[in-house]
Amino acid sequence: MGNIINSLKWRYAVKKFDPGKVLSTEKLGLLKQAFNLTATSYGLQPIQLVVVSNKELQQQLVPHSFGQEQVAQASHILVICIENQVDGDYISKYFDQVRRVRGTSEEILDPFKEALVDNFSNKDTSEIKTWATNQAYLAMGNLLTICAMEEIDSCPMEGFVSVDYDRILGLGKMGLASVLVMPVGYRAADDMFSDFKKVRKDMDDSVIEIS
Repeated sequence: MGNIINSLKWRYAVKKFDPGKVLSTEKLGLLKQAFNLTATSYGLQPIQLVVVSNKELQQQLVPHSFGQEQVAQASHILVICIENQVDGDYISKYFDQVRRVRGTSEEILDPFKEALVDNFSNKDTSEIKTWATNQAYLAMGNLLTICAMEEIDSCPMEGFVSVDYDRILGLGKMGLASVLVMPVGYRAADDMFSDFKKVRKDMDDSVIEIS
């Protein structure tokens, strides 16, 4: 347990990456698996991970990231996206997957499927987008923890222009929209932020226990 806490104390939002250091295929694979294993509402996974390692593209994205150079310096850019269309067909495909993996009968699955389809048919587009975006935050939290445990540096980012990312990366053609960005790699030796003490509330001001 102590090692996990030490890892979380070690991590910070990197302001300067070492562009000469690249994640190994193994480390990148761990992040992909961690993303795919993230818990999501109903298990529907309305999110996808786009991994960018093309340096030209990374440089193009900097002006659309409010000039944050981490986007160009990092080993890889993880772009967490939401599905533009979560409808009855999408939900049915999920239940087909459940049937294939678990062998659960239609008799058991269909009532739950029909309830979900009905539920989502009564939501408007903005409500579904907000719901899907919440799942993206779950994924980012999971990735940040895995990065800390694996001593992979990261920088969680909301500060970017999603419509420009979508255009440059061709996400619209994939039925996706970017909602979060996370450069990953290894901190530069001269990133002064690496030595800053972590500022957090006192535990008594952060955690309330009711017994």
